[in-house]
Amino acid sequence: MADRLGALGDVASKLLFENERVKIWEMRLAPGEEGPLHKHERDHILVQIGGDRMAVVPDPTTQSPYNEYLEADVVPGQYFYIPRGGVEVARNVGKQPYYELLIELKD
Repeated sequence: MADRLGALGDVASKLLFENERVKIWEMRLAPGEEGPLHKHERDHILVQIGGDRMAVVPDPTTQSPYNEYLEADVVPGQYFYIPRGGVEVARNVGKQPYYELLIELKD
């Protein structure tokens, strides 16, 4: 798939921790900023920490339940379990910097 889509980016901004069971990433996006196109190869949990409004822009090849453009308010402390397979871009459509933790679960 990477050949068809081009080079895929990381699932978040910075890898904070990794062991044999999990990878923990942080995602930081300034207002108007978007991350790279990426694929979620693992089930993961998103924990929103700060920001006001985010969007997910799915690629047509996505296998995520979030397969249409979606905008939503950010609620600090809110979390989501998301199964693997999503191919998307995260976009900060709000007026505040966005911050989340993304925890990938290894098999």
